[in-house]
Formats: sequence, C-alpha cells, structure tokens
Amino acid sequence: MAAAAAVTATGMSAVLGGDPDNIVARAEKHGLTPANMNGAGQIVVAGTMEQLAAFAADPPEGARVRALEVAGAFHTSHMAPAVGVLGGYARSISTHDPRLRLISNADGQVIHDGREVLKRLVTQVSNPVRWDLCMQTMGELGVTAVIEIPPAGTLTGLIKRALPGVETLALKSPDDLDAAWAMIAEHTSASSIGSQPTWRLLIAPAKGTFAQVLTTPVGDSLPVGAIVGTIDTLRDSTPVIAPHGGVVVEWLVHDGDPVSPGQPIVRLHPESQESMA
Repeated sequence: MAAAAAVTATGMSAVLGGDPDNIVARAEKHGLTPANMNGAGQIVVAGTMEQLAAFAADPPEGARVRALEVAGAFHTSHMAPAVGVLGGYARSISTHDPRLRLISNADGQVIHDGREVLKRLVTQVSNPVRWDLCMQTMGELGVTAVIEIPPAGTLTGLIKRALPGVETLALKSPDDLDAAWAMIAEHTSASSIGSQPTWRLLIAPAKGTFAQVLTTPVGDSLPVGAIVGTIDTLRDSTPVIAPHGGVVVEWLVHDGDPVSPGQPIVRLHPESQESMA
C-alpha cells in the first residue's frame, strides 16, 4: 500500500455534518471517492491532493471539511496496485469458516465462508468502507455491547451516536482489560459447547497441495478408513485417511489449497461411529 500511495500524491479528508447524499454528490463532482461511510454524521472522502483542495474550497452545505494526516487515498482505486500484490499472497493462505458472526465492512453483511472473508480482505484495500452498514447490522442483530481493540476510540465514538443504549468500551491499555472482561460477562451467555473438545482433526501428512476427493457436507458421516483427499507434490501423492471416521464438523482446507505438514484439514465429531455401531 505504501508503494501504491507513492505513485500519486493523494490524501483523505473527513466531512462532518451535512446531508450524506449531498456530500457524496459533491465529492464525486470533484473526482473524489467516499472512502469511509462512517455514519453518525461523518464521511471520509479521498483522492488526489488537487481534488481534495477543490472540494475544501467548495464544501457541501452545512458540512465542515477537515484534512486527515494519512499517507494516501486508502480504500480507493489509487490502492489498486496493492490489491494484486495482496491477492498473490492470499493464494497461499488456507482458511476456515468463522465460528462467530463476522460482519464485513464492505457492505455490512454477515459472512460465513472463510474464503469469502479472505477475498474481501484483499479487495477492501481499494473499495470503500461501509461502517454505517456494519452498525446497522449490529442494531438488527440486537448487539448490546461493543469492545473496540487498539488503536481504539474512533469507532466507539461513532457507535455512541448511531446506536444509543449500546454499551461501549475503547480498549486502550492493559488497565482496561478488567473492564472488558466484566462487560463480556455481563453481555454474554455461556456457550453450549463444552471446554473439552469432542472432535478429532485430520491433518496433512506432508507439505503439498490438497486435492479433495470427498466433498462430504457438514453434518454427514465419513466411514472408517475413508480417503478424503491427497497431498500432491511434483514427485508423489499421499492420501489423507480418516482412520476413525466421524461426522464432518468443518472443512478447514479446500481443493487446491497449499498445506503444511500437520495442518488440519477437516474436523470430525467422533461420536458418529459409536452411534453407528
């Protein structure tokens, strides 16, 4: 991103107050991108320094424009060169599906697929942040408390204005940890999942590329001795065998993913074979 920012002199400005539609229209008139739709009366626009200067000289009605000390126009097309680089790195990363609800700041949607999460992390570098939609989703989900991790303060301030009644905590130092744990205890309930694992993992026996043979859906059973796939290299192919069988809880690696020795591939619930006996 630093290399992308060095191509052209770019920056960002916060726009406080005013009508959001008018701000976006005025920004686009000057060739700027509404890079952060933060809600609660705040939008961040981004583009070249010349475009930002023209926008500041022609501000939207009822709005204040404040230049931000940043290295470039992040979350805009100016960061496109970084997307290709990050995309190359992303191809070597294996993912698994989130266990908790993960809200994407691309559109405020809850994402359940690990590969989609990774894809969005890459493309978000050159696309606007929709924190306003994230807060809207939090409200729809009935969120009652939010803890912001360091560097903290900005997002909790926005939440206080957009979601009154939601308790917030900006975690700024180790001194805040006790308050964070107290908030978690107050606003959460005990998980139905026990602290002792009730599953087994099939792991990669070697380094290589995972070629998936079985696509057994989550909740279905694998028989004892099933070959779920192979680990392929230029010289040989090693099968990945489920010695005990079990019910598929989660696929952690997918067809074509690179794997390392000992890397988990699929999580199985061992009780399936007992119930089948």
